Amino acid sequence: MPCTQARASGSAQLGSARRADMLPSLQESLDGDDKELESSEEGGGGGGGGGGGSVEDPRPEQPPSSHFCLYAYHGSRSPTQRGDNDDGSPSSLTLETPSAANFSLSLVDTNLPPEAEPELRSAIAKRVSKGSVFEGLGNVTSVELSLPDSRVGCYYCLFQQDKLHLETAAAECVPDPPEYVVCFLGGSEKGLELFRLELDKYIQGLKTNVDGEEGSLEVCTKSYLSNWFEAAICPIERVVHLFQEKLTFLLHAALSYTPVEVQESDEKTKRDINGFLSVASLQGLIHEGTMTSLCMAMTEEPHKSVVINCSGPQPQFSNAGSNRFCEDWMQAFLNAAEGGNPFLFRQILENFKLKAIQDMNNLKRFIRQAEMNHYALFKCYLFLKNCGSGDVLLKIVKVEHEEMPEAKNVILALEEFMKEEAAA
Repeated sequence: MPCTQARASGSAQLGSARRADMLPSLQESLDGDDKELESSEEGGGGGGGGGGGSVEDPRPEQPPSSHFCLYAYHGSRSPTQRGDNDDGSPSSLTLETPSAANFSLSLVDTNLPPEAEPELRSAIAKRVSKGSVFEGLGNVTSVELSLPDSRVGCYYCLFQQDKLHLETAAAECVPDPPEYVVCFLGGSEKGLELFRLELDKYIQGLKTNVDGEEGSLEVCTKSYLSNWFEAAICPIERVVHLFQEKLTFLLHAALSYTPVEVQESDEKTKRDINGFLSVASLQGLIHEGTMTSLCMAMTEEPHKSVVINCSGPQPQFSNAGSNRFCEDWMQAFLNAAEGGNPFLFRQILENFKLKAIQDMNNLKRFIRQAEMNHYALFKCYLFLKNCGSGDVLLKIVKVEHEEMPEAKNVILALEEFMKEEAAA
């Protein structure tokens, strides 16, 4: 086969050149995000070599300060339905925001300094008055307050104590239930934007807590709101410090859609691990049908579930896999651990996913070329050999091209190449 001949003549030279190109691009990506976050976050960091901090001392520097503020919203508004969800259920309501003269915000609870709270209230009132507010869907902005870091990121979200009653009110013209605006402040606008979906979920958890208890919102939310930073922002950081070098196994499981079973763990640690896997996966970045087929394929393979046993001082893995790609990114996480900046970990995780998608798209392009060109097939092989994640990328592409005969033949040839390389 022409590919086999070409392989013998050029593999070593092209391979070393390819790897030399890869690692600088990874470092440049991390350096760029490191600098941006360092300039806007308190305690920002992530440079330097070597491993991360110890599990016993997870934050060498002070974490970014965090605050919350809860306002009662006063003003009449006419709710309109945004439409139905995919499952046919009603979606959240659009709440038409009146002009600033027709509503007001009154303080319910906060841990902000007294001089900073009126400044926040004024800033949020201006933003709420500008347009429609979607219940349960937060926004992120920057506000200038009388704080050590004068400019701080602010997530704010409208909260209704009982959505069911609001839907009834639209039909029966009965008084609306209490409405609130929740604000979380910490880090920078860019940092909080990375966690906006997590903060939306945290607000939904607040609704669950309130609906499950008797009494007003004010009575049962102080501890929940004051814990927002620890619960929504810090899980990725905790996972990095818990696993250290073994984080590479978790990254590989997320990248390859391998099921993970957590044993002998407390609920908080299990929630942190599952949350990390969810954020690190490529869900939403690749075709939904491909993702479903890949998950089914990985689940059906015998003895493929990764088991994490947390009964000892350090987590122990069974059936875990890794590759050079995940090892390189694991080291990037450990380097960032020296800075104690939880926002940087999320940025690195986003870069990890984007690099994986970039590599996957490059492989697909090479495969399309290889359907008609044997030299392009050799380029596919070199790419898989040197990208560091060829084992995972080939599985994903194989599932995606299952019904395409030409691509299937290319993939079979690549699998043979990879088997020979592993055996050598």
